[in-house]
Amino acid sequence: MVEKKNSEQPAPEPVWTYRGYQIRPGEFTTAMVHFFRAEVQRANIYRQRLDHTFNWAVITTAAALSFAFTETGGSHIAILLDLMLVTLFLYIESRRYRYYELWSYRVRLLETDFFAAMLVPPFHPAADWAETLAESLLHPSFPVSLWEAVGRRLRRNYLLIYIVIGLSWVVKLGLHPTAAQSWGEFFQRAAIGALPGQIVVSIGIFAYLLLFVVSLLTVGLQQSTGEILPRFGEMADNLRGTRQGGRAWFRPSRKRKELLTFIVTDKPKEVADRILQDMKRGATIMAGTGAYTGEAHGVLMVALTVTEVAQLKVLVAEQDRNAFVIVSAAQSIFGGGFMPLGEDGSR
Repeated sequence: MVEKKNSEQPAPEPVWTYRGYQIRPGEFTTAMVHFFRAEVQRANIYRQRLDHTFNWAVITTAAALSFAFTETGGSHIAILLDLMLVTLFLYIESRRYRYYELWSYRVRLLETDFFAAMLVPPFHPAADWAETLAESLLHPSFPVSLWEAVGRRLRRNYLLIYIVIGLSWVVKLGLHPTAAQSWGEFFQRAAIGALPGQIVVSIGIFAYLLLFVVSLLTVGLQQSTGEILPRFGEMADNLRGTRQGGRAWFRPSRKRKELLTFIVTDKPKEVADRILQDMKRGATIMAGTGAYTGEAHGVLMVALTVTEVAQLKVLVAEQDRNAFVIVSAAQSIFGGGFMPLGEDGSR
């Protein structure tokens, strides 16, 4: 009896099954590693593009100031033109920064919920990490707003350039090629064609005030995942490694798009069983009556995320080709499989 037990073959390695595909754990890990390398490469490319845009701003500023301060007395208009060019570069770099954040967002999801889970066994992946990553692939959207991107690039890089341009413009008007003898002469030098110097100076002051206001008002925007940022108001939770809801503070998170689905079918039990078995989602069966035919039908109510709609359509079609499916957006869904009832859904 003992010999027979020892001769038994070990249980076969479990496979990961998804929509007809059978992938062993090693194959899944290999695929995720290649995906991680690809996302890192995309993030690196856009990081280099950020550097290129900033280099353009530095080069154009150096060229404009060199021309403005020539011995023959170049025009101060070159400095104003450089100011507009630098602003254009800031906008272009902010757009690139949003793309960079998209790739970094995916990289951070893999770092926090895939690789960290392998390195520290007690730290298991969040329940929604695969869904969140799949949604980002199926329906890409920028993790950060344009205002946050502009504010971050302005504070990190461009604010110093703006200060240099502003001081150079004042020095150009007041001291080059000769010192201005009065405020009247200063404003006269600032004039552009028929536009009085007082108005030009006022526009310049307003533009700089606006830049400083934008840089200050966007300090609190902290949705960036590709940067090492302090988490305001969460220092105590950070020391423990968690925050409210049990989610690691360093894990990028945002509320996924949730949907409410109604399925009108003559086979409600069969469709509900497939949804429970294959999708692990609950369903509520209700009775309905067709207004035109007067016939009785079953109505299933199912809560889903955006990445599960395609699978739901396949399952319903396999059970009842004549079913009628309605998919609508839900503002918030609380309960099992979604957000706990104790959370407000603001994340």
